Amino acid sequence: MKLWQKDKASLKAVEDFTVGRDREMDMYLASFDVLGSLAHIRMLESIGLLTTEELGVLTVELRNIYQQISDGKFVLEEGVEDVHSAIELILTQKLGDTGKKIHSGRSRNDQVLVDIRLYLRHELRQVVEAMHGLFDLLLSQSEKFRDYLLPGYTHLQLAMPSSFGLWFGAYAEGLADDLITIEAAYRVVNKNPLGSGAGYGSSFPLNRTMTTELLGFDALNYNVVYAQMGRGKVERIVASSLANVAATLAKLSMDACLFLNQNFGFISFPDELTTGSSIMPHKKNPDVFELIRGRNNSFNNDIAMLTENLPSGYHRDMQLLKELLFPAFQNLRDCISMMNLMLSGIHVRENILGDDKYKYLFSVEEVNRRVHSGVPFRDAYRQVGEEIESGKYNPPRNVNHTHEGSIGNLCNDKIRAHFEEVLREFLFGQIDDSTNDLLGYH
Repeated sequence: MKLWQKDKASLKAVEDFTVGRDREMDMYLASFDVLGSLAHIRMLESIGLLTTEELGVLTVELRNIYQQISDGKFVLEEGVEDVHSAIELILTQKLGDTGKKIHSGRSRNDQVLVDIRLYLRHELRQVVEAMHGLFDLLLSQSEKFRDYLLPGYTHLQLAMPSSFGLWFGAYAEGLADDLITIEAAYRVVNKNPLGSGAGYGSSFPLNRTMTTELLGFDALNYNVVYAQMGRGKVERIVASSLANVAATLAKLSMDACLFLNQNFGFISFPDELTTGSSIMPHKKNPDVFELIRGRNNSFNNDIAMLTENLPSGYHRDMQLLKELLFPAFQNLRDCISMMNLMLSGIHVRENILGDDKYKYLFSVEEVNRRVHSGVPFRDAYRQVGEEIESGKYNPPRNVNHTHEGSIGNLCNDKIRAHFEEVLREFLFGQIDDSTNDLLGYH
């Protein structure tokens, strides 16, 4: 029997097709379903739909289920449709009619919504913490290699001198901006849809502010129709924020692949961080960077298409969002972890720009040197251009950049302050307090 089933069962083919991978995906949500129920029953007791005694026994059993989930001992039994059904059935088997009361004032729609919000909130936190580690490493490497000059390119042609200090620092600042978009997604996620029912509210006098506070949400999704409309929109916003981080990792990986190439030869890695060839004994392949690039270039474009042009209200299309988004979090964290490993072992070549093929990198330096001595810029530009054309160009190879964010003034302290300012917007401690209260850990 399904919780929604009346007197006729669905054809098995229909059931199998509509359930799909729901049971597998629901295991991601199990612990959060318990947290949502713990908050919901407190609210039900406050409005007289549960007695104090019923609240007590339900709380004990829900906490027991939470512990089983944490210990890896919770399973969805064969024939049970989803995690929501499983938990309610366990409570009913143990507590009889009291267990059946837990669904009062809820639909599976808002139950799924709150589970997903709690799950996304948790997963975004894990991504933020992973980003923080990579950010720290990038800034550390930027300082360590600040004086190692590097060719800069436009159109993949030699342009001007750069440095590894700039290169590492650029990706650190990129992560700082990516964190802004993660924080914006987090703010959208961190609103309580519980109490919206199937999207049209309830005739029970639900106290939605109470469940908002109990679950550590920043605010409510006030309008019950909009709470339901948030399904799909929230996932798109989250996926978009993750895609920004993914794009940063993909671009960094592409740079690393180029710089490792023998025609560049700017960086190298210990043998244990690269792979070899079955036929060419000299090969050191950047497989890790190529896979990071590939994984992140294929990031979750399907999510936007899946929810395109759906009318308001719930639609079963949305079930498929879980299959697309949930595994993406682990994928992104794996890529960040591997990027940490690779960049921790990087070897940077010294005196790269001493090679004669890089002498044209200093043409702008020479133009600016002449401007400093009083030559108008256009005249200085023409003079240096003519010397290059005639083969008489042989400038000094020194760099003196002092403005904010340049080779000689990386502003890494400002970049760190920017990152940490955004980081403070995530009030993770508030969520920890709420969770510990629901689980009785205080």
